[in-house]
Amino acid sequence: MKWEPKTIVVGTDGSELAQHAAQVAADIARKSGSTLHFVTVVRPPEGWWGVVGSPPSAAALVDAMADAQRGALDATVASIDSHGLNIVTAEELGDPATQLVAYCESHDADLLVIGKRGAGFMERLMMGSVADRVVHGSEVPVLVVP
Repeated sequence: MKWEPKTIVVGTDGSELAQHAAQVAADIARKSGSTLHFVTVVRPPEGWWGVVGSPPSAAALVDAMADAQRGALDATVASIDSHGLNIVTAEELGDPATQLVAYCESHDADLLVIGKRGAGFMERLMMGSVADRVVHGSEVPVLVVP
């Protein structure tokens, strides 16, 4: 029996490793005729305004997060050859590992593709890598691209 994924999800943060993972996923999608979902998840910053000034308004925070998400998606989609691909993009807000796993479940994904690293050093030190948490939490196969 041949496995042919129909829905492939790519987690992206706009980094070079995420763009490489996206290219690998695009190659798989092209060969299998799969729909390719690009998903970016931005963790809401805590105290991102620093120690001076007042916190931003809720509208300003939402706008900043939307801009960051759209930039990561646009950079990733632009980095691949999208000819012949059926592409869906999604922007999520929350914990990246949790949101990627939930997105895969809610969209009946057959494969999740992510880069080996993308988060900053402190996040990896404090929480472990997103890739590690996704691999341990996902019910669908995960391809971690170095």
